[in-house]
Amino acid sequence: MAAAAAAKIVEVRETTRVERIGAHSHIRGLGLDESLEARHVSQGMVGQVAARRAVGIVLQMVRDGRIAGRAILLAGQPGTGKTALATALAAALGHDTPFTSMAGSEIYSLEMSKTEALTQAIRKSIGVRIKEESEIIEGEVVEVQIERPATGVGTKVGKLILKTTDMETVYDLGSKMIDSILKEKVQSGDVITIDKATGKITRLGRSFARARDYDATGQQTRFVQCPEGELQKRKEVVHTVTLHEIDVINSRTHGFLALFSEEGKAEIIPGVLFVDEVHMLDIECFSFLNRALENEMSPIVIMATNRGITKIRGTTYKSPHGIPLDLLDRTVIIPTQPYEEKELREILCIRCEEEDCQMTDNALTVLTRICKETSLRYGMQLIMTSSLIARKRKAHEVDVEDIKRAYQLFFDEGRSVQFLREYQQEFMFNEMDVKDDLEMETN
Repeated sequence: MAAAAAAKIVEVRETTRVERIGAHSHIRGLGLDESLEARHVSQGMVGQVAARRAVGIVLQMVRDGRIAGRAILLAGQPGTGKTALATALAAALGHDTPFTSMAGSEIYSLEMSKTEALTQAIRKSIGVRIKEESEIIEGEVVEVQIERPATGVGTKVGKLILKTTDMETVYDLGSKMIDSILKEKVQSGDVITIDKATGKITRLGRSFARARDYDATGQQTRFVQCPEGELQKRKEVVHTVTLHEIDVINSRTHGFLALFSEEGKAEIIPGVLFVDEVHMLDIECFSFLNRALENEMSPIVIMATNRGITKIRGTTYKSPHGIPLDLLDRTVIIPTQPYEEKELREILCIRCEEEDCQMTDNALTVLTRICKETSLRYGMQLIMTSSLIARKRKAHEVDVEDIKRAYQLFFDEGRSVQFLREYQQEFMFNEMDVKDDLEMETN
């Protein structure tokens, strides 16, 4: 029985630092220098130099916060990096500036009206930066001592030893502080701050003195200097909340958030609202956006579309990008261009590194050719599939044969359309005749 029980014990993996790899998880910023000039390959961005330079100017507009009522339209073919530019802008802005992303089709599936959904998205994109002074304890953790009752029932007691470059103090811990320390996983060598009013513990990082302690460090570890001076100090704390979060707090029965009315205590931060697939909005939404942009509190609205001259949803009129001309007149249009073959190869190299896939030069050349003839998105999908095929034959690198095998197993759009044309009569509910076959869009 003991042997059977031991056989059932499986390894428990740590999942707190597992990050899923997304289509744009490799993007760290816009890849601009100090003069807002775009580097050809930087921070996960490749090519699109003119578009990135233009988005860099938008970035400066957002940081200045003095310009409202602007709309930017990213227009280009599918797979030319429009969403990547918006993701890079969000990464460059940081966490202090509100950035809201939504798709144009989202507003039709929500349990609220379309204009209410747009109002909520706009208020999520406007932040309030609140400044206040609070008393905190800041220092490097020397030792954490926690004593638990032997019976398992009773209050926990403990001690926390903190130090700065000038002093060292021992603090007695109550059960609430012990729970906070266990929750934050505070250990010796961490630099922490403790808010005396709320008891909240914040880890600032690891001390530089523990930089050689490899067992307690990881890939995302941040090293900071040991604090100087007194342990207890007054510090200005800045909180950034959005107008939507204020609405949610104030709508609760026992919730109320009072903003500081004194000068310098709170300030409005216009953020960014990114609307992907903006052509999916109808004429009612466009009219609402057109009026909302006239407000001095409005965020900078960035829209993206891959449509040409098409009908405005909800009308029978055609317009460039499916956007009414009066709203289009308010926008600054940033075009995106198709990637060159050299740029496609650079993007594939970055994606291989992001997905931890080793690929030979010949295989990368073949995959670049496939991207050029089909699409970049299809080529990026083949990276992981060909990596799994190579792993199946216990190879450490993806070779040309693995790319060919994945290409044969998974169709691209063009080969799928060709397959339907050959066997469309054998499918159920086939409503396509020869004329529709000739007019079907395949690009």
